[in-house]
Amino acid sequence: MKVGFDAKRAFHNTTGLGNYSRDLIRIMGNYFPDNSYVLYNTKPKKVNRLKLISNMEEVLPNTLLWRRLSSLWRQKPILKQLENDNIEIYHGLSGEIPFGIHKKNIKTVVTIHDLIFVRYPKLYSFFDRKIHFFKFKHAAKRADKIIAISEQTKNDIIDYLKIDKEKIAVVYQGCHAVFKEESTTEERKKLIQKYNLPKDFILNVGTIEERKNALTIVKSIRKVDTDLVIVGRKTAYFNKINEFINENDLNDRVHFLEGVSLKELSILYQTATIFIYPSIFEGFGIPIIEALYSKTPVITTKGGVFPEAAGPASFYIEPFDDKGLGHKIKELLENNELREETIRKGYTFVQKFNDKLIAENLNAIYKSVLND
Repeated sequence: MKVGFDAKRAFHNTTGLGNYSRDLIRIMGNYFPDNSYVLYNTKPKKVNRLKLISNMEEVLPNTLLWRRLSSLWRQKPILKQLENDNIEIYHGLSGEIPFGIHKKNIKTVVTIHDLIFVRYPKLYSFFDRKIHFFKFKHAAKRADKIIAISEQTKNDIIDYLKIDKEKIAVVYQGCHAVFKEESTTEERKKLIQKYNLPKDFILNVGTIEERKNALTIVKSIRKVDTDLVIVGRKTAYFNKINEFINENDLNDRVHFLEGVSLKELSILYQTATIFIYPSIFEGFGIPIIEALYSKTPVITTKGGVFPEAAGPASFYIEPFDDKGLGHKIKELLENNELREETIRKGYTFVQKFNDKLIAENLNAIYKSVLND
């Protein structure tokens, strides 16, 4: 079959939506090589993290007008190119499909990651909330099949977008293969030296924004003998964290990193003693999967999607309970046997998110949509 992907995020985003897009394209290309995959990109790529193989083709707007108005191109004008390219099924990887595609002889699948803008409207501007809701509602209504990345997201689609549950399939996310490659002792030493990090530390990964709740981790280590490494792009929320660090004399124990490569990130996961992810809400939480594949114990948030992603062997806290988090960190740091048991069980659990299973589920959905 010939599959078209909305690949904007795959070529321009280095975080969640980009990682999801790249991983999905990669595993489909590898596990189902007889299919053809056309990757529709709005403009020359900024992120070079996707290796194209023989059954993949990157396509840009084919006229000067739409190269200049590339954001509008993917909303509707792209339809002419989809038809000319004989696309059989189009997969919107980030909650959107082109307007009017339901009138064409092209089947559609859309992945919806979360509806955080509905659950937590204060985190978004009025304009952004309206735009997001309009696009997601349109995609959910018009697509032939919806992929939710978790049961939590599926339930939100049913509740907030009023979509029949039979139209929604849950297909979990995986993570990049680099997080499944074991780093060497020498690689770990070099990375610690490069970024001037302590030998032992706990880790947090994700955009430094209010929803990710990194301040709770900083508060939790005031009375715990450990260092914290936070990896992610800074937003205005960073200033709030930095103010607390200065007021509590934690400058020497909290380390911020930006712009690390995927390989470096995988080494950081494997070097860390514990991975902490106290996010308020996620559609899924890929960093949890990356940590479990890296054989690093996870402490994350109670409720929501987090038990789906982290499994029964991980540890859970209320999102703003910094004292409870501090106790959990201390317990894991001091109990080597508990930490090793947590690693073993977590690694067993995370195998349910392996590439082969995800690819088989996706291909079955594509076939069922085409044969419907």
